Amino acid sequence: MGHTVICVDKDESKIRELQASRPTLYEDGLNDLFIKKCHEGKLSFTSCMKEGVSQADVVIIAVGTPSKYQSEAPDLQFLYQAADEIAAYLRDYTVIAIKSTVPVGTGDKIEQRISQIAPQCDFDVVSLPEFLREGFALHDFLHPDRIVVGTESERARNVIRRMYAPLLKETRILEVTRRSSEVIKYAANAFLAVKIHYINEIADFCEKVGAEISEVTMGMGSDPRIGSRFLCPGPGYGGSCFPKDTKALVYMAEKANADMTLVRATIDGNERRSTMVAKKILKEIKDVPRPKIAILGLAFKGGTDDCRESPAIKIVLQLLNEDVIVKVYDPKAMLNARKLLGERVEYAKDAYEAITDADVTAILTDWSEFTNIDWGKAAHLVHRKIVVDCRNIVHIQDIKQKRYKLRRIGGKD
Repeated sequence: MGHTVICVDKDESKIRELQASRPTLYEDGLNDLFIKKCHEGKLSFTSCMKEGVSQADVVIIAVGTPSKYQSEAPDLQFLYQAADEIAAYLRDYTVIAIKSTVPVGTGDKIEQRISQIAPQCDFDVVSLPEFLREGFALHDFLHPDRIVVGTESERARNVIRRMYAPLLKETRILEVTRRSSEVIKYAANAFLAVKIHYINEIADFCEKVGAEISEVTMGMGSDPRIGSRFLCPGPGYGGSCFPKDTKALVYMAEKANADMTLVRATIDGNERRSTMVAKKILKEIKDVPRPKIAILGLAFKGGTDDCRESPAIKIVLQLLNEDVIVKVYDPKAMLNARKLLGERVEYAKDAYEAITDADVTAILTDWSEFTNIDWGKAAHLVHRKIVVDCRNIVHIQDIKQKRYKLRRIGGKD
């Protein structure tokens, strides 16, 4: 959008990679845009907070806010550390925008901390939540359905309007109070998590009564009050946001003496989901001694290499509790998966190597590559023609024509 952006991080190794024009995460289209902006001099990286902050009009805090160890409370230590360091280098009027997902009232605390450290500084703290889908963040950023800014300062609103000006021809900016903005992010993520868990429960019900989940979701999704998005049954939700944000919302509600029973039920159900799916896979090979299981997909969803809270990783760990051999493949997430699984599994260079000699093949991540597998070619490689499609992405007629036994989520056998 024409702005000059300086990115600051304490991780020196990450900064070195970025300075060498090597993105540290995968998303389709990211690499080309990244290199283009670096070469244009619009994008730079440093571990020096002063270099990033001292000349900035807007300082965006986007640090992680993970759950505390053995707790549902969000861990804000990185956020507070960043705010304290920023305070030391503020010069002229600066807007400090919190993009990290934070509990209600955090903006107030950040404002107080900075005022205590740098009482002479002129600044505003605003809540500026993001609603980007991992794997599609570039598209979502450039084509947002809304921009939310939480502040009571008209001066800060004007700065944010200027920052987003190129996008405001096609989208609207919602100007709300800072506390409302902080709630919006949690409320949105929790609602989507509830929707995922709900459709998984309906899919399980369809299996029991002989209905077809794809037909049910088509009927539901055609209702504009419901919508068709997030009605895809599968192994449960994961990633860096939904698991921690649903837990944080329940934690905050308990502190405020407010009911959050629906979200709590969603959390509990999603945590049981990996066990249920693992049992679904193992059921197909219960009479096979030391079976070989091929796992296709390790990222928490297609389009990203992120394995944080990935249902696929959880399912693999469940399977490894049994006397089985597991061979895995993911188009982009192999490196991150290896950090979590170590040498407890075998790693394949592609899908066909993964399924070679397999007694059952399980699809756990919705990559298009798995939709387009040549099951005729695969028939000559597998030991048993059994596929458990936990994302409902394979072409049913094609795979059945090749005489495979197909098991899906919420589908009729």
